[in-house]
Amino acid sequence: MSVQQPTHAQVLWFLPTHGDGRHLGTSVGARNVNLNYLRQIAQAADELGYFGVLLPTGRSCEDSWIIASALAPLTERLRFLVAVRPGLQSPSVAARMTATLDRVSSGRLLINVVTGGDPIENKGDGIFLSHDERYEVTREFLAVYKGLLAGQRVDFSGRHIKVEDARLLFPPTQAGGPPLYFGGSSDAGIDVAADTIDKYLTWGEPPAQVAEKIRGVEAAARMRGRKLSFGIRLHVIVRETNAEAWEAAEDLIRHVDTKTIAGAQAIFARMDSVGQRRMLALHQGRRDKLEISPNLWAGVGLVRGGAGTALVGDPQTVAARMREYMALGIDTFILSGYPHLEEAYRFAELVFPLLPLAQKLEDVPATVNTGPFGETIANDLLPPRQQTAQS
Repeated sequence: MSVQQPTHAQVLWFLPTHGDGRHLGTSVGARNVNLNYLRQIAQAADELGYFGVLLPTGRSCEDSWIIASALAPLTERLRFLVAVRPGLQSPSVAARMTATLDRVSSGRLLINVVTGGDPIENKGDGIFLSHDERYEVTREFLAVYKGLLAGQRVDFSGRHIKVEDARLLFPPTQAGGPPLYFGGSSDAGIDVAADTIDKYLTWGEPPAQVAEKIRGVEAAARMRGRKLSFGIRLHVIVRETNAEAWEAAEDLIRHVDTKTIAGAQAIFARMDSVGQRRMLALHQGRRDKLEISPNLWAGVGLVRGGAGTALVGDPQTVAARMREYMALGIDTFILSGYPHLEEAYRFAELVFPLLPLAQKLEDVPATVNTGPFGETIANDLLPPRQQTAQS
């Protein structure tokens, strides 16, 4: 049985709570990522019609729950993909936090289940478990967490987690709790995904590798009588022409030197994340062969952990590459671009009209003085509106 091809795509953006700027690996062109700047990005994504935003997690980031709580009242439709951290949080406390934020945001919360991949950072957070043990904790955590969000009283005694008469007095807005997103490329991670989560995420590997991964996860879920949906995490560098896009890609890493790359790669090498190793294998720390698949560029991964690839090209090319991933079963794209404020606009303006979006873009009547879709011509005429690929 093949994975069903989606007819529409959900497109999310990214809140760079760990820093932003015009170039990677340098303070040149860097920005002060404070709450006001994050508000600008979130409100732009909300008005532009993005389905939601991903908030990263870890010691290099501002706390995702606090940032989402601050921005939810300042947005209207935007969903917030926020991480729970098995091993760092009690599942009962995490369920209360989830239910509260889901109510505060009027049901706009999505949950990213993050098991963690840097042993050094894990030890700083008090986690001294092996890779597979962390997935054992994740499985036990989700048994309690999902039960509570479904309205159950939970008694659970596992190897790592034990609760008695755990209850959630105030339920989430979304029945059964927000949907669970999860990424894990190891066998242990795929087993957890197949048993427990709603949407499986992969980093932006070449289409052939993504297809193989999706087939494996889909087969594992089918054996358990379950069906998952699939998403991908990518950066995007889109310009009016392919030449301009590739120039922008090179400009993004023009301040990255050999020493900086070596330092970053040494950190990535110490991680026990299979997904991070797969990212590293795409470029091996070399900057001479970064186009690893047509219009898929691994330059971001030279100095950035996690998602390390970008789609590069003109709007038609980028949209075509996204449709190729959709043909494999991907229905959700979590995207980002540097700097995140301007690139949120650029991508929405150039590529949204070429995609079959799941989220309906707000249609404002095109009459004089309603704006803001381009400057009024001769102080009287509005420019013609672009049509999207909605169907």
